[in-house]
Amino acid sequence: MRLSFGRIGARLTALLPGHTDLAEMRRDPRRDLLAGLTVAIVALPLALGFGVSSGLGAEAGLATAVIAGALAAVFGGSNLQVSGPTGAMTVVLVPIVAEHGPSGVLTVGLMAGVMLVALALLRAGKYMQYVPAPVVEGFTLGIACVIGLQQIPNALGVPKPEGDRVLVVTWRALEAFTRSPNWTAVAFALAVAAVMLVGARWRPKVPFSILAVIAATVVAQVAGLDAAKPIGDLPSGLPAPSLAFLDVGAVGSLLAPAAAVAALAALESLLSASVADGMTVGQKHDADRELFGQGLANIAAPLFGGVPATGAIARTAVNVRTGAGSRLAALTHAAILAVIVFAAAPLVSRIPLAALAGVLLATAVRMVEVGSLRAMARATRSDALILVLTAVATLALDLVYAVILGLMVAGTLALRAVAKQARLDQVPLDRGDHSAEEHALLAEHIVAYRIDGPLFFAAHRFLLELAEVADVRVVILRMSRVTTIDATGALVLKDAVEKLNRRGIAVLTSGIRPSQRQVLDSVGALELLRREGREYATTPEAIQGARNYLECAGVIPTHPAQMSRPISEETEETVG
Repeated sequence: MRLSFGRIGARLTALLPGHTDLAEMRRDPRRDLLAGLTVAIVALPLALGFGVSSGLGAEAGLATAVIAGALAAVFGGSNLQVSGPTGAMTVVLVPIVAEHGPSGVLTVGLMAGVMLVALALLRAGKYMQYVPAPVVEGFTLGIACVIGLQQIPNALGVPKPEGDRVLVVTWRALEAFTRSPNWTAVAFALAVAAVMLVGARWRPKVPFSILAVIAATVVAQVAGLDAAKPIGDLPSGLPAPSLAFLDVGAVGSLLAPAAAVAALAALESLLSASVADGMTVGQKHDADRELFGQGLANIAAPLFGGVPATGAIARTAVNVRTGAGSRLAALTHAAILAVIVFAAAPLVSRIPLAALAGVLLATAVRMVEVGSLRAMARATRSDALILVLTAVATLALDLVYAVILGLMVAGTLALRAVAKQARLDQVPLDRGDHSAEEHALLAEHIVAYRIDGPLFFAAHRFLLELAEVADVRVVILRMSRVTTIDATGALVLKDAVEKLNRRGIAVLTSGIRPSQRQVLDSVGALELLRREGREYATTPEAIQGARNYLECAGVIPTHPAQMSRPISEETEETVG
């Protein structure tokens, strides 16, 4: 799509914050500030945990939560979205870190941010609505499994094994644990996860994640448990923005990973914004603005050492449930995390890694909506297949490839279902004003078929039946109920007509829609019918044309008065 500078400027203006955003932030600031504080408490252990899981360290997670969280809050398209490092993005980043190192991840994030801004300018946000629900559910289930498996090394208290496949890493971690068990780490991870899961059912509004992490940290420090390895030293503040990580020569090799990160950021952010809309009344996000805000966030985060960010479904849900009404809440969340970075880095550095693993294990469990999965699995076999396939592909392959695979399977099954609706039915000739003898004479030489539904590459096989039609002199194809037709369907129709013509059977058509004439004309099917003068606007005209053909061939006697209306108007209305 080509855009002039003037149109780009107009679109940029439309994507920037306006007076409405500021007015909403002034409506109830106290409620938004309280919601932002609550979200910050929930987000702190998640930001630390996802930073560690990505391979860039806890400080990268905090930098992302602060910088990306603030920019996405200001420039994003949702009043309620909270952005930062997420488990889904961590899954994609781990193999990138293994292959290209930390600088490769920062470069990928920068490139992905530029791609997201480009998508916003191209107004690509609207296409998110076409992702089927089974693909989303399967994607979420797969991500939950991957996040849980990624925490196994820290939960077992063993060094993270080499490998870029989560199943391989998990197996190697289990082997290392059997050789040298660390039951202290296991106890911390299970205790924190249990507190979060049980506490969420008992008191949903209490931030048990931060309480459990604080308790685990205090126990580890007081008891002097060396087996509970802490996060380690953190910088007391954010680093100065820098592009020192950028290697222009490596941009080409990082293009594919950047596209995958951009696709995932767009998918997860728009999904999260849609979830937020569904949890409230009167809120509706702007998909293109959301892509623009996420793009700016991902351009800025790498400059401060942060990992790529997306909209975070869990934190966004907490934001909505605690009463947030504007983007001030998400902005407050980022500001509070910034204060923690500058003022409490020494305390945060003592948090046991096993405790953070427990937080993420509980988060993975809570991501799985059993009710939604059960409903999707019971809906249709196709929905169940798409859900399972997407989940397995997410676990075994790249996340973006999993979504693409799910979309391809969903599209194929949808086309198959539509194709089954297409029919070719023989329609009896109405007696009308004819005598029984005259009607029998016509019916002996003319057969009429009505095509219902789509005539495209997945629904044209029934046309092959026409070549085996009984021994008649004329076939009438009634096409007024053809909903759509593509080149493949038009070619098969042409082939069927030619086969019948070679057998000496004339083919007449009626009711071809104007929108379908171009595709028929492009393959020569329309010209084949026009050449013989066998295309008619209505079925009565086609049957009269068939009678004229039979008269000229000397098959039936000339009797126009009796044969002028072979089908009654009432029948024409009921059968098309």
